[in-house]
Amino acid sequence: MPAPEQLTERELRVLEAVVQTYIETAEPAGSQTIARRYGLGVSPATIRNTMSELEDKGYLFHPHTSAGRIPTDRAYRVYVNQIMRLTPPTSQAQNTLRAELMGSRNPVEEILRRAAQVLGVLTQELGVAVAPALDKLVLERLELVQVSSERLLLVFNLRSGVVRTIFVEVPSRLSPISVHEVARILNERLAGFSLLEIRNTIGERLRGATDGGDGQELLNIFIAEGEGIFDLSNEPNAVVLGSAQMLAEQPEFASNSRMRDLLRLTEGRDLLKQALAERRAQGLSITIGAENPGPALSEFTLVTASYEAGDLRGVIGVMGPTRMPYDKIIGLVEHTSRLVEGLLE
Repeated sequence: MPAPEQLTERELRVLEAVVQTYIETAEPAGSQTIARRYGLGVSPATIRNTMSELEDKGYLFHPHTSAGRIPTDRAYRVYVNQIMRLTPPTSQAQNTLRAELMGSRNPVEEILRRAAQVLGVLTQELGVAVAPALDKLVLERLELVQVSSERLLLVFNLRSGVVRTIFVEVPSRLSPISVHEVARILNERLAGFSLLEIRNTIGERLRGATDGGDGQELLNIFIAEGEGIFDLSNEPNAVVLGSAQMLAEQPEFASNSRMRDLLRLTEGRDLLKQALAERRAQGLSITIGAENPGPALSEFTLVTASYEAGDLRGVIGVMGPTRMPYDKIIGLVEHTSRLVEGLLE
C-alpha cells in the first residue's frame, strides 16, 4: 500500500467522519449525513467537494451508484495511524475478561480458548489466538507408554506446564523393561534441553547409548528420526478460534459467497496460522485488508497483541471486516494479552 500523502485538516476531519459513520452504520456516508451528524462548520457542498478530493486520492470510493462513499483500506490506515483516539476497555468489559480468565490455573490451550471466545463476544468479531511456539521450551521429562504391540505414546512434559503427546510406530513388540530403560536413557541425556537443542544434537547426545537388550532398536529409532519426533511445530491446534457466529451476523457476510470465504478460512486455518505466527514478536499489530498476506484475507482486518511469559510466546487478538471500531478493539486486545501473560507467569 503506498505511503499516505499529507492531508489537510479539513480532509482529515471529513475522512474521520466518513470512517466513523461507515463503522457505525455499514452504509455509505453522504455529505448531508456528515454535515448533520458532525457539525464540521462547513456546508454539505464543501463536504461533498472534499469527499470527491479524497476519492481522487484513493481514500474513498463509490459503491455502485450510491451517492455516499465508503472508506478504502488506505483510509482506515490513516484513521488508525493519525486520527483515532483509543478508548480504554470499560470497567464492565474488564470485569468480564477477568471473570472468564482469572479462575483456576488452566492449561495454556484452555486459557487461549477462553480468551479468544470472550474477546469475540466483547468485540463482536472473531477471537483468534496462536499457541506458544514450543521450540524454546525445555523438556523436563519424557514418558513412553505402550499402547499396542507396534505403537508407543510419547508424553512430552515441558517447562511452563505444557504437555504434548505423539505416537511412534515400532517394528516389533518390546518388553516393558526395555521401554522403561529407554525412557531412562532419554531422560538422562535429553531432559534439561530445549526441543530445538534436542533436534539439533540428538544424534550426538544418544551416540553410544545402549539399553543392553531389545530396546536398542527403539533407541535407534530416536537416533534416526529424532529431528522429526521432537518437532512439535505443526500442531493441529496451533490456531485457536472463538465462535465465527459473531462475524456471520455482520452485514459484510450476508452473501453466500462471503460466508463461504469465511468458512474456508476458519476451517482450513493454514493461512491464519501463517499470518498470526509471524506476529509472535511484534507487540501490537494491525493489518488492514490488502496489507494481509494472500487475497483470502484481503477483506479482513487482524488486530493482535503478542503475549510473553518466560519461554512462552504467542498471539491473541481478533479478525473482522475492515469496518471495525478500531478505537475500542485495540484496547480490548492489549488488555487481554496482559491478562494472558499474568496467567502464564
